[in-house]
Amino acid sequence: MIENQYLKKTTIALLLLFCACAEKKSKADVETEANPKRPNVIVIVTDDQGYGDLSYHGNPIVKTPHLDAFAKSALELTNFHVGTTCAPTRAGLMTGRNANRNNAWHTIAGCSILLEDEETMPEVFQRNGYKTTMLGKWHLGDNYPFRPHDRGFQEAFYHGGGGVQQTPDYWNNDYFDDTYFRNGTPEKTSGYCTDVWFNEAISYTKSSQKEPFFLYLALNAAHGPFNVPKSYADKYASAPLNETQKRFYGMISNIDDNFGRLIAHLKDTDQFDNTIIVFTTDNGTAAGISRPQNGQKALGYNAGLRGTKGSHYDGGHKVPFFISWPDGAIQRQTKTDDLVAHVDLLPTLTALVDIDFIPKKTLDGQNMVATLKGEKINGDRMLVVDTQRNQLPEKGRNPCVMQGSWRLVNGTELYNTEEDPGQQNDIAKDHPERVKQLNTHYDQWWADIQSDIRYAEIPVGRTEANPVLLTIHDMHTPDNLPWNQVQIRKGEAHPSGFYSIHVAEAGEYQFKLYRYAPESKLAINATTEEITGTSFKDALPEGKALKIDGGLITIDDTKFTSNVGESNQYITVSANLSPGSHELRSSFLTSKGDDLSPYYIEIKKL
Repeated sequence: MIENQYLKKTTIALLLLFCACAEKKSKADVETEANPKRPNVIVIVTDDQGYGDLSYHGNPIVKTPHLDAFAKSALELTNFHVGTTCAPTRAGLMTGRNANRNNAWHTIAGCSILLEDEETMPEVFQRNGYKTTMLGKWHLGDNYPFRPHDRGFQEAFYHGGGGVQQTPDYWNNDYFDDTYFRNGTPEKTSGYCTDVWFNEAISYTKSSQKEPFFLYLALNAAHGPFNVPKSYADKYASAPLNETQKRFYGMISNIDDNFGRLIAHLKDTDQFDNTIIVFTTDNGTAAGISRPQNGQKALGYNAGLRGTKGSHYDGGHKVPFFISWPDGAIQRQTKTDDLVAHVDLLPTLTALVDIDFIPKKTLDGQNMVATLKGEKINGDRMLVVDTQRNQLPEKGRNPCVMQGSWRLVNGTELYNTEEDPGQQNDIAKDHPERVKQLNTHYDQWWADIQSDIRYAEIPVGRTEANPVLLTIHDMHTPDNLPWNQVQIRKGEAHPSGFYSIHVAEAGEYQFKLYRYAPESKLAINATTEEITGTSFKDALPEGKALKIDGGLITIDDTKFTSNVGESNQYITVSANLSPGSHELRSSFLTSKGDDLSPYYIEIKKL
């Protein structure tokens, strides 16, 4: 009897303990369900890889098995558009605003610097609890406060300018074992550039599993110079391509292998399903198809599109776009031809992760979550893309107005890309009302953006950045501008122009005028040896001596001069500056009376 009572009491106690544990577990489960980890976001943008530069889009030559597999499992936007060149796309992606609004309508000449008062995607994500990092190509400003780590990225590891080996990049970078900038500080790397960026991405995601992150992985490949590991160039040794294309295609295969590594890592670490992954590119192909000459057949493949990089026909701005989020409510293993653009990413991604984003300025982009979920197709929507590439945007310069499959090009040519993807048949005369409608939209859009058009000003004398290094990459000029280090070495281009600067405080400023990049340590009148090339890497030519005797700085209309000794690395000019906006001009002087351009200028408030 006593034993039975004991067993009964023990059984009841165990049941109560089990129920308590079950209740405790249930509460924990409820908490997890109520506060799940928000999705990570990875946006991958390759450079100069067009719509046809994927085997998934019918290219019979290029090998992209990992991207193809991802595309099949993801949602593809088959009517996705960007800017026609690098910086305009990046500015639109970061802000949701067309590049004509924010001083990024060009790729050089002072017009690829994202205005300081623009709100960026990483700023929005960081403000809402996300870790943020950027890897690779920024191309929206190399000086404070325009650098990626000034614009919302807590961590940024990047090259200078618009590509490796461009004028603002670290001296003698050539895609292999380069020196890049980590939050502005030079850091030596080992390996091929694309491998470096993906290694950094994988390392970052390993250390970011407890809190959501926003990763912007912006590759400089497959932008020229077309330098690639030999094994990847050899993949296309017997392909019906020219030598440049063989390397270009090799760069894309290298991207594909690295993309496969990243996806495998995310799956191995159970991060893939709760990560929104976007893969896209920044403009049409640069070298995927050759330009036929003397009646020869074009080599390569462009998916039947008209135009390549820089064109306002579809071949210049229609690009691949795949998005995946297995844990989310977006579609999978399918396609949509709704009209979507790079400017839509900010309002769309913030909505997907449940960020209450209220834009501070007029957006050109829209929240397209309904399209991603398959709930709605917005066939009436109109968008504008153009190619400016000049000192100030001009109305009517290379515009394309898009609505569904309709394209109004140059205000007069009308195409229906559903029936005519190659844009060969101008049907404007058959649809005068649609031409009028699309032109009306363009006129209204242009009237809206005009008040936003202005130059960015590079601050000097600010405590956050003193000294400041300007490069001729950012000189405002219509002249031929030496935007890469091959041209710097040759020393042949000497444009006339100015830098738009803003002086923070009145005082004495010191200007150091350089012929070569400061980190090169080369004397101002020195030559520098050629760096020989190979079958898979371009050479860097010998540096030319310019025989410089003195230097001149002009601030607005006031001139300041100085002389140089033969062994000096730079010319020093001093000037008292007043606060505010100024135009800075600079010149090297020679005994023959030549007026040459300093390629680098360091400005320091004393």
